[in-house]
Amino acid sequence: MCDEAKLEEWARQAITRRRFGALTGAAAVAACAPGEASGESEDKPGLVENGVTFKTTDGTMDAFFVHPDEGKHPGVIFWPDIASLREAKRNMARRLAGEGYSVLVLNPYYRDVEGEQFADFAAFIDQGGFGQVGPWREKLTAEAIGRDATSAVNWLDRQSTVDAGKGIGTQGYCMGGPFTIWSAAAVPSRIDAAASFHGGGLVREGNPLSPHNVLDEVEARLLIAVAQDDDADDPAAKTIFAEAAEEAGVPATVAVYEGDHGWTVPDSPAYAEPAAERAYRDLLELYRTAL
Repeated sequence: MCDEAKLEEWARQAITRRRFGALTGAAAVAACAPGEASGESEDKPGLVENGVTFKTTDGTMDAFFVHPDEGKHPGVIFWPDIASLREAKRNMARRLAGEGYSVLVLNPYYRDVEGEQFADFAAFIDQGGFGQVGPWREKLTAEAIGRDATSAVNWLDRQSTVDAGKGIGTQGYCMGGPFTIWSAAAVPSRIDAAASFHGGGLVREGNPLSPHNVLDEVEARLLIAVAQDDDADDPAAKTIFAEAAEEAGVPATVAVYEGDHGWTVPDSPAYAEPAAERAYRDLLELYRTAL
C-alpha cells in the first residue's frame, strides 16, 4: 500500500501541464458532476457550500463544507491527498453532498498554511510540491490526526445540517487513507464508516500505531480500496490488513481495483474513470449500510 512513491515517479516523468489539462477537464466533468460551480449546484439544485474554520487542540483548522440546503444528513470527514485542498477535491465533495451527505474537506496542513496551496496536481508538480509539503507532513502523526478528527467530529455534530443521531463517515485518498483509520480509532463512538482509496502506509511493520495495529479501537465498517500497482509492489499488505481486521472483529472489504495509485482523483495523472466510478459506488454502498 503505497507511501506516495508513485507520485514522485510521475513528477520525474515528462508530464506536461498540457496533459494534465486534458485530465482535469474531461475527467472532472465525468467524475464530479453534479455541482461543479461554486455556490449552489446547477446540475442538482439545493447544495450549499462554505469555507469554514474551527478550533482544534493544535490551532485553527480551515476546511470546505458542502451539504444539501434542506434537512439533516450524515456527516462525512474527507481527508485529501498530498496536494490537499483544491477544486478537484471540492468537486468530489460536491458530488457526494448531492447524494445526501454533509461533507467536510479538511486542510491537513493547517498547522503551517491556510487554504489551497496548489490549484491542481499539475501545479503541485510544477511548484515543487513534494519539497514544500515535506515539513508539513512530518507533523501528521497518528496522534495529531486523532486530535484533528476529534475536533472535526465535534464541529460536525454542532451543525444544523448534520444529523447527530446518525454515524459519521470518513474517506481519504493516498496520504489521507491511513488518516481514516486513525480517525475511526480516535472517535469510535461516532465514526461508523471509513474508506481508504489507494492509501499509503496502512501497514507499517514495527509501528504500534500503524493503521492495521489500531483496529482493536475501531468500531467502523471499512472499505480498503487498493491500487493495482501498489498491490504489485507489496502484495502482502492487503492480506496483513485484512487478517488484522478479522482478528479485531472489524467488518472490512479489502479489494484491489483496476487502477494505479491515484486512480480515483480527477486531476491525478493516474485517473481511471471506470475504476473510479466503481470505487464511488462502493463508497456509497458503505455509507448506505453503515451510516
